[in-house]
Amino acid sequence: MGCLATIPRSCFTVLVTGTAVEHAHEPHQGVGGKLNWLRAGVLGANDGIVSVAGIVVGVAGATTESTTILTAGIAGLVAGAFSMAGGEYVSVSTQRDTEQALLRLEKQELNTMPEAEERELAEIYEDKGLSPDLANRVARELTEKDALQAHAEAELGIDPDNLTSPWQAAWASLLAFSTGALLPILSIAWAGVSLRVWACAAAVVVGLTLTGWVSARLGDANVGRAIVRNVGVGALTMVVTYFVGVIFGVTVG
Repeated sequence: MGCLATIPRSCFTVLVTGTAVEHAHEPHQGVGGKLNWLRAGVLGANDGIVSVAGIVVGVAGATTESTTILTAGIAGLVAGAFSMAGGEYVSVSTQRDTEQALLRLEKQELNTMPEAEERELAEIYEDKGLSPDLANRVARELTEKDALQAHAEAELGIDPDNLTSPWQAAWASLLAFSTGALLPILSIAWAGVSLRVWACAAAVVVGLTLTGWVSARLGDANVGRAIVRNVGVGALTMVVTYFVGVIFGVTVG
């Protein structure tokens, strides 16, 4: 009750953000973004494993020529990595452009009608459960500190100081896909002719088990179900592409 009576700035932290004062030293800001990047990296590696495994196993079903198999695998790695990087760059660039446009509009509204904007901010906090008087005081203090920051986060869910980076997304996707794709390529290149498909399949199962476990932990999902789903998709991909390669090899041969 003393907190509500005096309403110091530390209490605003509790009331507005829901973060306990005694945990103020913990790096809450940006944790969600970092987890999203990590999850995207895991999924990129997963895509690299599955897609390139499908390529090399399919080609191995059609020919025993090591050079042909490795060439196809490397081509798949390069094409897939650049395709994912380009897709991420375009997607995140569009998102960033949208965020910047919204921030420009919000800044213009703050300059032309500051009272209405402050009232709008107070209404947002009223909707979150604060009393009208307290919501008005919160909105006033946050506006005085950094009006654009306060309105961008409350109204738009955007941190003006931490906009998404297209280049960061592109490089992360390229590296994650490439790392995953190296697993089937190296495993099929290392084993002998009679074992190369099985060696690749075993390596892929291990890799997909790991990425399934990590993605489940990040998403707080059922680990066993995620691993089975992940490995099942990879195994199905390799089986289908292998027999496509076998059929194609027999037909051409």
